[in-house]
Amino acid sequence: MRPPLDDIALDRIFRNARTQNSWRADTIADAVLRKIYDLAKMGPTSANCSPGRFIFVVSKAGKEKLKPALSSGNLEKTMAAPVTAIVGYDTGFSEFMPELFPHEPSAQHWFKGIEEETAFRNGTLQAAYLMIAARALGLDCGPMSGFDKAKVNTAFWPEGRIKANFLCNIGVGDDAKVFARSPRLAFERACAII
Repeated sequence: MRPPLDDIALDRIFRNARTQNSWRADTIADAVLRKIYDLAKMGPTSANCSPGRFIFVVSKAGKEKLKPALSSGNLEKTMAAPVTAIVGYDTGFSEFMPELFPHEPSAQHWFKGIEEETAFRNGTLQAAYLMIAARALGLDCGPMSGFDKAKVNTAFWPEGRIKANFLCNIGVGDDAKVFARSPRLAFERACAII
């Protein structure tokens, strides 16, 4: 086995990481968002299909464009977050297979008829990598699904090829306003070794 990450890293990424609902006013540089993506894109997807698409909403105009799609419970925290990532998946991802999986010329055709399912599953994986990358770089995340997907799609991806999956606020959270951690299932209740 390779050496494991130390407890400081594991605490930051998993054990002490929390879904943030309140944000400090710190701005996040574009270069940091690029670093987050450059780490996240390295995670595995089916035949490297990489269908995840992300819009990092940082401007006041971008937040105003997003605002009508937000549920009332997510409105205030999203407007206050330094960054809101609109996490989507590209149903036309197979177009890029010759570039992303060049050693197999037929790879583009492997996904015929299952583009949406493949894009959703692998785009969701990439979104998880994105959150892990943000946490690894010292930021907090607040993923959420309380929004109108049709409104987000119309406003940000009107051509219909890319579809919204969920939103994720990113920044430096206010730990004083974090909810108590909810329980998790024990290994024996969620897993089996056979």
